[in-house]
Amino acid sequence: EWFEVTETRGHIVDGKVGIAPRPEQVEEAIIQVYGARAWSWRGYFAVHTWIATKEQGADYYQVHEVTGWRTYVVNSRPGDPDRHWYGARPELYADIRGEKAAALIPQIYQAVENYPYPTQYEAWPGPNSNTFVAWVIRETPDFDVALPSHAIGKDYLGDRLIAPSPGGAGYQLSLGGYFGVLAGVREGLEVNILGLSLGINPMALGIKLPGLGELALLDTNPMPEETAR
Repeated sequence: EWFEVTETRGHIVDGKVGIAPRPEQVEEAIIQVYGARAWSWRGYFAVHTWIATKEQGADYYQVHEVTGWRTYVVNSRPGDPDRHWYGARPELYADIRGEKAAALIPQIYQAVENYPYPTQYEAWPGPNSNTFVAWVIRETPDFDVALPSHAIGKDYLGDRLIAPSPGGAGYQLSLGGYFGVLAGVREGLEVNILGLSLGINPMALGIKLPGLGELALLDTNPMPEETAR
C-alpha cells in the first residue's frame, strides 16, 4: 500500500506479533481491523489498513485487503492478521467476537465481492487500501469502526459527495478525496485537506493531527475487555 513495487522486492509480512488469538484455540467467530505504517517514506504520513475474519469453528483467519501492484487489487486469503507490514508493527483498531461477528462475516464477504474498484488503484487520493476497508465497513450494517484519520484514502467516495461515516452515526462530505469534512459519534470532527486530516474527538478526548493520526485518551471502537487499549 502506498508504493509501487513487485512482490519479489520483499516480503509483505515478517512475523506476527501475537495480538490475534490463535484460531485453533478459539471457537467463536472473530473480526479484527488492523493498520500499520505504510511502506517507505509514505509511512510518515499514512497507514495501510486491512480486515481479518475467522468464522465460528474455523482454524484459520482470512485477511482482506487491497495491494496496489496487482491487476486485480483485492486480495482475500488465509493468513496471519497481526503480521508486520514491511517491518511496521500492526495496530489493532477494532475487535468484534461471538454472535455479532458470526452474523457480520457473511455480509463482509459480500461487501468485499461488491467492491467497486477491483482493478483500480491510486495511492492518492484513492481508491487504495484504505478506500477498500472504509467501503467494506460502510456496506456492512452494524460493522461500525472509526478508521484512523491518517488512513489516507478512506475519504475517497468516487462519484459520491456524501456517505455515512465508517464509525456509524455520522456522515461525511468529500470532493474526490481531496477535500472534505466528516462528523460522527466515533470519529468526532475531521477536516480533510489534500488527504491530510485534522480535527477533534470529544468522545475519545482526542485530537487528530496530519501524519500522527488521533492522539486520544479513550478508544471509541468495539473491543473485548481482554484486548481493550
